[in-house]
This record gives sequence, structure tokens and C-alpha cells, in this order.
Amino acid sequence: MNAEPTKVTVAHGDGIGPEIMEAALRVLEAAGADLQYETVEIGEKVFDQGHTSGISPESWDVIRRNPVFLKAPITTPQGGGFKSLNVTIRKSLNLYANVRPSKSFAPYVASSHPGMNLVIVRENEEDLYAGIEHQQTPEVTQVLKLVTRPGSERIIRYAFEYARAYGRQKVTCMTKDNIMKITDGLFHRVFDEVAQDYPDIEAENQIIDIGAARLAAQPEAFDVIVTLNLYGDILSDIASQVAGSVGLAGSANIGETVSMFEAVHGSAPDIAGRGVANPSGLLWAATQLLVHIGKGDVAETIKNAWLCTLESGIHTGDIYREGLSQHRVGTDAFTDAVIDRLGQTPRHLRPVQYRAGAVNVPARKAPRPQKELVGIDVFLDWSEEGRDPNSLGAGLERSTPDGWKLKMITNRGVKVYPDGLPETFSTDHWRCRFLASDGGSVSFNDVLSLLAAASEAGYEVIKTEHLYNFDGEPGYSLGQGE
Repeated sequence: MNAEPTKVTVAHGDGIGPEIMEAALRVLEAAGADLQYETVEIGEKVFDQGHTSGISPESWDVIRRNPVFLKAPITTPQGGGFKSLNVTIRKSLNLYANVRPSKSFAPYVASSHPGMNLVIVRENEEDLYAGIEHQQTPEVTQVLKLVTRPGSERIIRYAFEYARAYGRQKVTCMTKDNIMKITDGLFHRVFDEVAQDYPDIEAENQIIDIGAARLAAQPEAFDVIVTLNLYGDILSDIASQVAGSVGLAGSANIGETVSMFEAVHGSAPDIAGRGVANPSGLLWAATQLLVHIGKGDVAETIKNAWLCTLESGIHTGDIYREGLSQHRVGTDAFTDAVIDRLGQTPRHLRPVQYRAGAVNVPARKAPRPQKELVGIDVFLDWSEEGRDPNSLGAGLERSTPDGWKLKMITNRGVKVYPDGLPETFSTDHWRCRFLASDGGSVSFNDVLSLLAAASEAGYEVIKTEHLYNFDGEPGYSLGQGE
């Protein structure tokens, strides 16, 4: 008895989305992928209908009931009030791992790094992409960077499992923990812990700025890179461009129950409807989808036919180069060329072989440490008396109730009181750190008394952050100069 076709949710998207989706579906059908499609409408038209997330409740139902989702690029309207649909889908469906391969296809696609063949595994739900932002004063805005131990462990373990499943030898962690010692520091520490469980795979850590420079200059030195959300987004585009073109890159978003596959590039409305778009990114994403659902043989057939097309010099305009390319073609002709080569293998480029299927890592919760409240950072909107931090400090000292001491005041993270430098520039946004005067713990009622005293003294409290010790270790950073 033949197995039932795998159900796939399909969204044709905006801009060039419908054109490249039609191309990808034509190739899947010609290759005998045996898939059953359910189509949903998302993106610009749905935004215009008043759904600020760009997706209707009915579409959510379809996406959630099918194991995989093939999505073309969409357009998010400019301006306030609209959230990124991609981020909404990833976070709502717990698509925790973003997997972006970047490989050079030189000499058929221009690249100065013919040996490049790496995969970026990006944490997909946390970090600055939590999207929690506030304007706190007329001069100062903030965004919250959220990094969790369960989220970090899950994506890092996924990267090692992926490396092991696909025969890769090294995993590189990239962070900025020399500056963000708590958030990025947590990611780095968890990486070191998890790496101990994979002695067969080389593990290394690099600071993100020099790591990004090395990726651009020497991508051959990397195999699997695992990193936080924002860094992974930036690194992925660097890697794709260095490999030859962002238009060739596909992306997998892996979850426990649903996984989404998409091209890395955007909707490119400037070329929509002209029949010139390169469908390769979405086609590559479709092969990732096939491998994920256990149809690696079909993925091999499609990918090898695609490689044969590149070898034949049949190129869309974005990768066409005089002297390298033979024929400049549009979307339909490129798709026809891939279909014509199904069953063939490339002569010069290395044929693909997919042995592994889905890689997934369940979420795990760490044991809770002992937690002790030892102080509070009180943020003020204050512009009086020439913004003199010594005046602010003296006023706060006078109004501080018994049991508390003012440890320091910072502005933009730099200590300005006590003993600040006169050259330090100040805005209207001040962080005032209060600790228990005896060096011990405080209660929530103590915090309320402190805030009430500050308010009665005429200070505008705009935000607070509790300061905790966890198993005796401070869970907060020092101020610059503290």
C-alpha cells in the first residue's frame, strides 16, 4: 500500500513570491515529490484587511495542522503598528532553529571562495528579536535582549546534532560576551557545557566582530556556526553574499510539530511580474523540506539537476556573468532547464547526497538556583539643574530611606556618580543603583518604600530592575567605571 502524500502548507507571498513559488512547485511535481498542498494567504493583502500580524486565524489553523510549511517571501508594510510576519510565525510555532547553508558553486557562480561550504544555525526566538522596545524619556529608547538557558541549550545542542548527522567536523560559537557578559556570556557558557557531550566534534568560540570579519575573508575555515538571533541574521546574509548571491540561499525553521522553509531573500517588489526572478532560494528551501520529511532521494534528484543547470551556464540575471554564463534566462526558462535535467548528476560540481532526515532537540528545563533580592536599579527621567549628576546624587542621598544605600548613578551605562568625570556626556535617562545598606537582602516592601520616597522627593521613576543573586553570584552587570 502506498503511503499517503505528505501534507504541505503553501503560501505564495508577495512581490516575486508567486512567480518563484510556481517554479518550485513545478519542479517538485516533475520530480515526483508526492506532496499534497494546502494554500494559505499571508502577507500584504492580509495586512491590508486589518490583520496586523499579516495572517488570519483561518490560516493559522491550516499551518498548525500540517507538519511542514513552504513560504514564499512576503512584504511587511512600513511604519508602526505592523509586526514582522516571519518573526511572528517563528515565535508563535516555536520554530527554534534557523538553518541556513551557504556553499560556493564556483566557477559556475562567481565567488572568490570556491571551497566555502558552511551552515549557520541561528537561535530563532529570543535575543533582540523578542521585539520588546520602549521609549523611556524624550531622548532615550531601549530594547530588551532576552537570552534564556533552555533556549541557548536547545539551539546549541541542535547545532552539534546537525553536525554529527551530516558528517561535519567543527562547531563554532559566536558571541559578544566580552561586553555582554551576562546574556552572551550565558550562551557561551552553555556552549562550553554542551560541547563536552560531543567529543567527536571540534568546538571553538569566537567574538562576533572578528568572527564576522573572518567569515567574510576566510569562509573556508568554518563548518557549522551557532549563534544568537541577531548575529545569525547578519552572518547568514554575509555568508550568502560571499558564496555568490543571497538569491541562491534557502532557510529552514525547525520546530517540534511544524517546520517552515523559505528563501532567505525578500519579496523584491521592484522586479515582481517581470519574470526575471531567480527561484533557486525557494527551490533550495524545498529540498530542505524534502530531507526533513524523509524524502532525501527526491531532494538529491532536484538539487543535482539544479547543479547541472548551473554547470550548463543557464543563469538568471542576478548570477549572470560574462565569461562564466552561457545563457541569461528568466524564471520560467531556468525552471524548465532544471526539470529537463532531473535524473542527471553534475560532472564538475560535487553531487549532493542526503543521508539524514529531520534533526530535532526537545526543550529541557534547568534546575532552579537559589534566588536572593539584594537591590534595585531605579531609572529616572531627570533634566533639572543642568543635568549635574552630583546634584542628582545629593538629592537622592537625602531622600533614601533607612536600610538602603545609593551605590552609583550611571548614564548610558557609564558611572557618573560618585566620582564621575566631567567629560562624560549625559542624557535625561539615569540609572540609580540602590543596595541594602548592610550588604544583605531586601524585601519587596523595602523596594516599595524606596520608590515611594523617590516619588515624594519629586523624582520621576520610569523603570526598575530588581538585582538578584543566584546561588550567591550576582545576576547583574557592573556599570562602566564601577
